[in-house]
Amino acid sequence: MDFQKIFFSQKQRIITGFGLLFAVLLFAYIDNLIFTWLVLGCAYMFAFYEAMQLFGAQDNKLFVYAICLWIAALFYPNPEDLIYILLIIFLAIMAHKKQLNMQLIAPFLYPSISMLFLFTLYKDFGMGIFVWLIVIVALSDTGAYFVGKSIGKTPFSLTSPNKTWEGSIGGIVLASFVGTFVGTLHVSFWLAFLVSLAVSVAAVWGDLFESYLKREAGVKDSGTIFPGHGGILDRFDGYLFGSVVMVVLLRGLV
Repeated sequence: MDFQKIFFSQKQRIITGFGLLFAVLLFAYIDNLIFTWLVLGCAYMFAFYEAMQLFGAQDNKLFVYAICLWIAALFYPNPEDLIYILLIIFLAIMAHKKQLNMQLIAPFLYPSISMLFLFTLYKDFGMGIFVWLIVIVALSDTGAYFVGKSIGKTPFSLTSPNKTWEGSIGGIVLASFVGTFVGTLHVSFWLAFLVSLAVSVAAVWGDLFESYLKREAGVKDSGTIFPGHGGILDRFDGYLFGSVVMVVLLRGLV
């Protein structure tokens, strides 16, 4: 593999990646509930906007509901539960008006549920577990890219023609291996392995799902906020599936 060629062909992407790494390290160092809520809230608003574009939802009042939802999440003991109350209200109103519009509901399914689970992960389990998630998902993505570039031959899915089975499996193996050792700082070895494996698999399909949404919408990236990387959803796709899996497993098995 010609790493020099890869660097110069992906220079902007790599520079942005290092900037994001520094931001994540600062985020982890500060480790404050309000700060975490604010940072994730800003990311949620951008992700929500990008999702509205992908789903073709045009009602700007949805932003007001999303902001209210995120404010409530700061105070409610189980933030992820709030989305179901909001969805019930939406469905009840639509049924009453006899106007069912799934485009309006879609951004509250994706990415809203997952963003609430991300906040819950930090709120219930702390920054150490949150960093564990970041390590797993980041290595799933990085491993898939480099293994895919070096030995990838078998197409992974028609949804994303550039992905290969070799790359995806390589990313899962790398993330599971490193994630297991990071996870043993917090849980038993076998639980760390199970969680790391499950989250890395979820991250792969989280990335694939976002690729599917972009393909259906006819766009290359969900946004332009990160040069060389696209939008918030392009960077958060793996975390949006992985966070849900991690919270569910840790709650059930710890």
